[in-house]
Amino acid sequence: MINNEKYINLVNCLKSMEKVILAFSGGVDSTFLLKVAKQALGDNSKAVTIQSPYIPKWEIQEAKQLVKELGVVFEILEAPIIDEIRNNPENRCYLCKKAVFSQIKAIAQREGYPYVIDGTNFDDIGDYRPGLKALRELNIRSPLLECQLSKPEIRSLSKELGLNTWDKPPYACLLTRIPYGNELKEEDFVKIEKAEKYMMDRGFRAIRVRCHDNLARIEVDKKDMDKLFNDKLLEEIAGKLKEFGFTYVTLDLEGYKVGSFNATIGN
Repeated sequence: MINNEKYINLVNCLKSMEKVILAFSGGVDSTFLLKVAKQALGDNSKAVTIQSPYIPKWEIQEAKQLVKELGVVFEILEAPIIDEIRNNPENRCYLCKKAVFSQIKAIAQREGYPYVIDGTNFDDIGDYRPGLKALRELNIRSPLLECQLSKPEIRSLSKELGLNTWDKPPYACLLTRIPYGNELKEEDFVKIEKAEKYMMDRGFRAIRVRCHDNLARIEVDKKDMDKLFNDKLLEEIAGKLKEFGFTYVTLDLEGYKVGSFNATIGN
């Protein structure tokens, strides 16, 4: 047992719920929460992972492998692109979360799980996250937030628990790669996924490929910028991304930043 006050509070919080379904992405937060839920509740915890055109296939496979390792009951939930977000409105995240978590709540009610939980952490409330409104409206519990666990604390505790996700880079669904107001097209998600997976395979862990129609805007961590400035590598990256369907390939000189399209809201 880890001797950490917030960790102990989290275990007790989960035990008080008795039976939970977790919206599981396979990221740092949800993997940590699933591990603790399994410890606290045993078989009274279940993971549900969303499968959608805007979720990379590699992420689904990682989620499947993680639940297998943790020995948790698991279900894949198919989530198409709903009409309300087809043109990528500024409240897209709210609309999407409302639709997806309504489906998860329906599973919970049908199978006798009194609580649906998610991996929102204490740091998330300081960021622009309109999806949190949907979670509140649907009475989704966020145990990491309730126990005031920050991202660095979750990473540290994950490492103590032996989870290989402890240093996994942050990730978000592919909807965040499309500018607000642009139509969401499945073919764009395919080329974004291929481009980002290619960049990851080249060693760029924190990577976003923002899609502006036929132009790719690459964001990498600033500490990786030097690695990029190699004529041969730049030529190879440009060639590959054009193979994937982009006509133009650019590099964002400001580097990787969470929610870079949020700067356009209200403008």
